[in-house]
Amino acid sequence: MADSFFSMFTPAEIAKISAAGTRVTLPEGWSPIWESTPADKAYVILTGTVSVRHHGEEIAQLGEGDIMGEAALMRRSLRTASIVALTPLELIHFTDEAIAKLSVEMPKFHDALEAVAAERFGDGGA
Repeated sequence: MADSFFSMFTPAEIAKISAAGTRVTLPEGWSPIWESTPADKAYVILTGTVSVRHHGEEIAQLGEGDIMGEAALMRRSLRTASIVALTPLELIHFTDEAIAKLSVEMPKFHDALEAVAAERFGDGGA
């Protein structure tokens, strides 16, 4: 897979994707996504690092340019992990509706979401 989610796109595509979301900041220690909760949002990390935790154990870290929360949206399932900010974060917040709209308007965006989910979970849509 590419170095980050955003590295799969041209600058013009990144601008379109970014414009579809809302920029937010979160302090260190906050959890924007919780395991076993319904999926209603996703984020792209602009700055900072997060810990991805399954049953309280860290399974990965994500950083600048990475997307998080997309897999459960695509699968229409409960979250499979929690996200904890290891540093202060700058994020782009996407609603479920924004992700769905981008997926229709930009097939490349949808394909990139599927590729990330497949690599992370090995089933093409976790």
